[in-house]
Amino acid sequence: MAEVTQDKMVKCSFCNKTLEKGTGKLYVYATGKTENFCSSKCEKNLMKLTRKPSKFKWASKIKTKKDK
Repeated sequence: MAEVTQDKMVKCSFCNKTLEKGTGKLYVYATGKTENFCSSKCEKNLMKLTRKPSKFKWASKIKTKKDK
């Protein structure tokens, strides 16, 4: 069996905050997709309440501007 190591820094799936190794929660779907969370606040907003981070000021997702 191959070992999977995660050496790089990960970001919260909701607020885009950088997480240190060994901190936060990792949620794995049955399909293999993963979600990383820095706090239970972010986890509840995304999973239970199905909120979009772009609608919250505290969830500073990086927005890309369209070229004009």
